[in-house]
Amino acid sequence: MHVDRDLSRAVVRVAQPEVRKRPHAAAELSTFGSRAVIVIRPTRTLERQIGVVLVPLSDGRALISFDESMTPARLELKIEDALEDAALTPGDVEILGSIRDLLKEARRSSSVTLSQRNIIVIERNGKSERNSRKAGRNE
Repeated sequence: MHVDRDLSRAVVRVAQPEVRKRPHAAAELSTFGSRAVIVIRPTRTLERQIGVVLVPLSDGRALISFDESMTPARLELKIEDALEDAALTPGDVEILGSIRDLLKEARRSSSVTLSQRNIIVIERNGKSERNSRKAGRNE
C-alpha cells in the first residue's frame, strides 16, 4: 500500500484515523514548548452564544478564534453568563465549563501569562472561484 512518498506525511496519514478515535477532554491545553492553546470538542453553541469562530483541527477538535473586540477576560465572562442558560445540553455545559475553568486557572496563576494572539482564518463567501474569474472577464 502506497500512502505518501514523504515519510512524515505518510505517518500522519496512517496515524490520523487512530488519533481521531481517542477520547478527548471537553477542553484541554495543547502544549508546544512553553506555550499552550486551548483545544475543545467543537460545539456550535460556543459560536452562537459567545460569538467566537471555531477552527477545526485534523483530530476532530477545534481552536477558539475571535476578533479584536473579544478579549480572554470578556470570553470568560460571556461563558460564565452562557452557563446560566438552563437550555444548554450537558455536553455544552461540560465544554463551556471546562473552557471557563482553564481561563480562570490561567488568569489566577502566578506562573503563566494569559495572552491573546491572532490567527488567519480564510472563509469562503459562497461564490466559487471559477464563477468569480468568469465574472471578472465579462467586465
